[in-house]
Amino acid sequence: NMDSTLHYIHNDSDLSTNSSFSPEEERKSKVQDVVPQALLDQYLSMTDPSRAQTVDTEIAKHCAYSLPGVALTLGRQNWHCLKDTYETLASDMQWKVRRTLAFSIHELAVILGDQLTAGDLVPVFNGFLKDLDEVRIGVLKHLHDFLKLLHLDKRREYLYQLQEFLVTDNSRNWRFRAELAEQLILLLDLYSARDIYDYLRPIAFSLCADKVSSVRWISYKLVSEMVKKLYMAPTSTFVVDLMNELVEKFCRCHKWSGRQTFVFICQTISEDDCLPMDQFA
Repeated sequence: NMDSTLHYIHNDSDLSTNSSFSPEEERKSKVQDVVPQALLDQYLSMTDPSRAQTVDTEIAKHCAYSLPGVALTLGRQNWHCLKDTYETLASDMQWKVRRTLAFSIHELAVILGDQLTAGDLVPVFNGFLKDLDEVRIGVLKHLHDFLKLLHLDKRREYLYQLQEFLVTDNSRNWRFRAELAEQLILLLDLYSARDIYDYLRPIAFSLCADKVSSVRWISYKLVSEMVKKLYMAPTSTFVVDLMNELVEKFCRCHKWSGRQTFVFICQTISEDDCLPMDQFA
């Protein structure tokens, strides 16, 4: 019911994207009537780099942590008050600040709605995808939560980037790959059978051959869910091709570990009733 209690105090011209504001117009663009203006001004001033260096080096991180709560309180119609501050924090030199925002960007997207998310959050999200692993893990942990809020065309653009999550700054960071497998299970509901087969299948097979057993176990579940999803698809060729590839790649593998993987995948498919038994046989 928050929207009904928030009042619009700007006409359309106040929401203009014109960057040539005068100082007076710039000040007015930060005005709202939900909380005391002095309180908001104090919060916004905390992201000033010079202030952060002289007062508290952690202050930007605290501002980043609080920002979704401030955005929720002000409402999406007052996002223009916070937009500049958000972009300042998203480009902060401290990775801890960017990491904090990365972990909450999906929550902010819910607050702002699809139009503001597409215009103001997607560019920040794309920047986080190319950041340090400590920042990337924030968007990876909530990848499904964020992508499900985007329109289908925009969501499909990220299919080409999922492969990049297999590469980390430290190859021993196996939890990163385990999280990727978990997220891919959730992402199966967001994409078509063709997209799953073309883009998610190669990543799943790569994860099934991971050096770390914890990653492999989650990947077996991923492949079984993929089989179930493709079996339910109108076109049956995808699931047939997938099963043939499982046999070729793992069952007939010259390494015993590959053949063991095939057995574990079969076990998971059977236990989760992903296929009718005649089809399984």
